[in-house]
Amino acid sequence: MLKGTKAIGVLAAGFVLYTGMTVMAAGNGSVVVPSAGVGEILEANVEEEEYLAAAEEAKIERKAIYGFSNLGIANVSNYLNVREKPSEDGKLVGKMSKNSGCDVLEIKDGWAHIKSGKVNGYVKAEFLLTGQEARDRADKVATDMAVCNSGGLFVRQGPGTDNPVITQVAEGEELEVVEKLDGWVKIMLDDEEAYVSADYVDIAKKLDRAVTQTELIYGKGVSNVRVDLVNYAKQYLGNPYVWGGTSLTSGADCSGFVLSVFKKYGVSLPHSSAAQSTMGSKVSLSEAQPGDLIFYAQNGRVNHVAIYIGNGQVIHASNPRSGIKISNATYRTPYAVKRVLNQ
Repeated sequence: MLKGTKAIGVLAAGFVLYTGMTVMAAGNGSVVVPSAGVGEILEANVEEEEYLAAAEEAKIERKAIYGFSNLGIANVSNYLNVREKPSEDGKLVGKMSKNSGCDVLEIKDGWAHIKSGKVNGYVKAEFLLTGQEARDRADKVATDMAVCNSGGLFVRQGPGTDNPVITQVAEGEELEVVEKLDGWVKIMLDDEEAYVSADYVDIAKKLDRAVTQTELIYGKGVSNVRVDLVNYAKQYLGNPYVWGGTSLTSGADCSGFVLSVFKKYGVSLPHSSAAQSTMGSKVSLSEAQPGDLIFYAQNGRVNHVAIYIGNGQVIHASNPRSGIKISNATYRTPYAVKRVLNQ
């Protein structure tokens, strides 16, 4: 404390305001200086350094929560295209879904240079929130995620080890948190609630990242039809999940999304993941090709379906919170892989 002063208030980041001190604007912020002599001003400079250090700590804390140092938020209804160069003619390198986050590297001539996940490119600045607007939006939409910190985490029907195991998830996978309980975490496993032990997950606020559009590396014998089907499905990334729905734009559930995508390619499927799992021929996960269907189950009953898109990933209508998204194919234990596209 400055000699001969009395604390009268606290400024942002924990800086203490004393009597005999005034606040003056200086560059990027306010500097508090005493109204007395030069010696006291020197002491105030020390206080200023403490203030700036505290402000930097607050910045680091925000980065730890949201994962970005200069936050931008996609302010769109479904997704925002990320291009290789700042031009409408630029090659697509990724997509940011609604309210996903990025680091804003530069804004120039109506374009923002951003980095999000594995995607580095340019978006139209008019569709990006920055500054306080971005932080306010992030505070509203950032989701509590349970990040698995051990391999083979059991997901159970209820909060206790006496409850049946639904599936296992791999280390590093993220599960949407519904509620934190005593020793357990209620999560969303696609469109159903389930539970994991709090001992084996880390809870963190998360924003979605951009999804890369890097061309998929297809295996031998993969037809152009399969490549086209995958790219067609990816057009609807970020669109809403609606139980019982079949609309690729207004909303679909998992089997409704699959049904509508495959309809374009002349394949008729029932509107039920369980019924779809009886169609086609069975293949192993290691043999899966883009366009094959991967099914997931609870207690041996199929309750979810996704489209394999290559590189160990699937696209699926997950739940009302996430909508249509891309996940690792093993984000939960696959129950069966079926081939319904004979091309």
